[in-house]
Amino acid sequence: MADEFIKGFALFAIGGLGWITFGGWYRTPSYYDVVQLVNPAEGVNTAYGEVGVFAGDVFFWLMVLGALTFWVLIP
Repeated sequence: MADEFIKGFALFAIGGLGWITFGGWYRTPSYYDVVQLVNPAEGVNTAYGEVGVFAGDVFFWLMVLGALTFWVLIP
């Protein structure tokens, strides 16, 4: 039971750190705004920018679904 918890926690931590990193890069227009990490991405003109926005979404869903899988579904 402890190994499922730590696997879920690891996916939650990795996903959360990745989401915060890519959200800070691509979804935060100003650090003085109230909403930061959930803003739509603006000014993404390159392929690397599109990959970064997609990676941020992937990390968000890794955080949510990884934790739910190992904390709720498997046990």
